[in-house]
Amino acid sequence: MPIHFGTDGWRAVISDTFTFHNLRLVAQAIADAVRSDAWGNGWVNTTVNSQKMIVGFDTRFLSDRYATEVARVLAGNGYSVLLAQSDAPTPAISYAVRHRGAIGGVMITASHNAPRYNGVKLKAPYGGSATQEQCRRVEVYLNDNEERGRGPNLMDYDQAKAMGLIQRFNPIPEYYDHLRKLINFDVIADNPQRVVVDSMYGSGRGVIKGILQGTGCEVQEIRGEMNPGFGGVHPEPIAKYLGALAGAVSTHMGNFGLATDGDADRTGAMDERGGFVDPHKIMALALKYLVDVRGWRGPVVRTVSTTRMIDRIANQYGVDVYETPVGFNHIAEYMLREEFLIGGEESGGISFRGHIPEGDGILMGLLLVEVVSNSGATLYELVEDLLKQYGPAHYQRKDLRLNSPVAKSRMTQLLLENTPDSIGGETVKEVTTIDGVKYIMADDSWLLIRPSGTEPVLRVYAEGRSAEMVQALLSYGEQVAARAT
Repeated sequence: MPIHFGTDGWRAVISDTFTFHNLRLVAQAIADAVRSDAWGNGWVNTTVNSQKMIVGFDTRFLSDRYATEVARVLAGNGYSVLLAQSDAPTPAISYAVRHRGAIGGVMITASHNAPRYNGVKLKAPYGGSATQEQCRRVEVYLNDNEERGRGPNLMDYDQAKAMGLIQRFNPIPEYYDHLRKLINFDVIADNPQRVVVDSMYGSGRGVIKGILQGTGCEVQEIRGEMNPGFGGVHPEPIAKYLGALAGAVSTHMGNFGLATDGDADRTGAMDERGGFVDPHKIMALALKYLVDVRGWRGPVVRTVSTTRMIDRIANQYGVDVYETPVGFNHIAEYMLREEFLIGGEESGGISFRGHIPEGDGILMGLLLVEVVSNSGATLYELVEDLLKQYGPAHYQRKDLRLNSPVAKSRMTQLLLENTPDSIGGETVKEVTTIDGVKYIMADDSWLLIRPSGTEPVLRVYAEGRSAEMVQALLSYGEQVAARAT
């Protein structure tokens, strides 16, 4: 199976395609790509050290060993490597890249994927994911090295350490210092909370609990021990995988819950009644707080699949909203260009002004604690108030398998040619094609249909002003899938 290095790096099944041999090949291609002129210097700060690389890893099976192999290859290519001393969140590693002036970084993680997967995320000097062009260069070098029969340069670990080419470091203290500039811990200390943190056995374990020490908050952590099998579930902070958190909150271990995914770049929450608070609501609450309480202004960036409650809040405050294709890398492009306010996506990757251009589950969990502390209300009450003002907003997503592959461009064309006049009794007032085809209704409900570019699947997202409207929208998506095969 060929190695495909996409915009979110490379993920594959451990011992199938994700092997030490293939990882060394990828690491060599990264070493070559980072050294090439195509890596780009236009936005590189003059303090960036072109020979310094950061390497981190999560809690997955063999992640620490894989990270060491990447460090050996980079050292064999003359790079000075700072290798994390233990598992760490992706945002902490990304921040270390920018803070320490590295030319790039490698994070060994498969994020929220199933336990049998592992992967590589590539980081650029600004502390976010590498650009599409940078990732394409890695793939070019991968193919070129294979054609030339060129294997990886590899240095003995002990020798590299003795020469100072590999040094172990702890990214957490400097990450904590940075978070203290973004979160108002005085507000939290004035009204400390009882919080349950569900790290889902991922590399966010201990991080939120650690930084909240000394604030008066009572923090109970669940699923914080090392378990590379993630207890048999996907380490993704969505309702169906957070039964343990719901149980902990319902037994009064805390007044609300926070969850982070396998590498802690995504977030989810649970209110005091055991109700899941999805990233749509978390981002909306954060936006309202940053404008209302902190008095911030500036553009908001959201993906095409994220709630339009964001638009309604932004419209009330006269703030611009930019809509992007799915994927945080598209949000990051805006974040690098101008002084934005907040950016986020429906899957839980959210960031705000002053931070690196990357989703951060730790940061957003802490901001949610600040929001609750400041309000004096419960998380349930805050969500109810949000929905009264800017909702209702019911949301659901379905992946519909097609009987046979349909070209993405062809499916998009078919959807545009057969645009309905109305769905669920609401007129279709607008159609956009930023990523797939999105039908926006007169009542602000919407249906997004995104054909997969790699498999015979239609990804269908729906947000309605009622649960019945969501079902009507999804039903229309199912009809489209049936007609397409």
